[in-house]
Amino acid sequence: MLRKKGMKVINSKFEGIYWLKKGKRKFLVTKNLVPGFRSCNEEIVYVNGREYRVWDPYRSKASAAIHKKVKEFPVKEGDLILYLGVASGTTASYLSDIIGEEGVIYGVDFSASALLPLIQIARKRENIVPLLADARTPSRYINFVEEVDVVYCDVAQPNPTSIVSTNSNLFLKESGYVLLAIKASSIDISKKPKEVYLEEEKKLKETGFEIIDSVNLVPYHKKHAFLLLKRK
Repeated sequence: MLRKKGMKVINSKFEGIYWLKKGKRKFLVTKNLVPGFRSCNEEIVYVNGREYRVWDPYRSKASAAIHKKVKEFPVKEGDLILYLGVASGTTASYLSDIIGEEGVIYGVDFSASALLPLIQIARKRENIVPLLADARTPSRYINFVEEVDVVYCDVAQPNPTSIVSTNSNLFLKESGYVLLAIKASSIDISKKPKEVYLEEEKKLKETGFEIIDSVNLVPYHKKHAFLLLKRK
């Protein structure tokens, strides 16, 4: 935990997300929804009596996308989020800070071992609901998830477009957004990442999505892109 002089917190252009400035350096941070509790061994910083969590872009593709200047990050206080591929909940914990006590994250993952840390986090962060299920079969959790404002998808599967489309058709509000992390090597290891991204973008357009932005996550995450989508 750091209480250092010379640090300043300023608003980013996205709700609930801030820049911590220290000299010429700056770090992405969120206000800790659960002061005194570390969700993922993150660095904690105190500025003007408030507790902030440093959001490392090397550990979170969402943070990396913001560092790479994605046009929009449509997560706000009170939002309902369906998080596909939530794993241990590092990124979900920061989304939890943003959406606050009135929001909910339905975190889906098929790995029981991956969900164990998230279950511990969710005991403190009561706006996270862990769900042991496969994102490819949303019928298994349809009775536990309500209509959401955002579908966040980060699954290492060869068919992310199909997964996003199926889940969005079931759960996403008409005005909702999709945040999609694409891992090129999970889709086709024989092709260049840029080629894979373009092919997935074409599929998404054919499925009825408007691509608002697409950012390459290098150097934070190799062979990954982050897409911001909205239904047409």
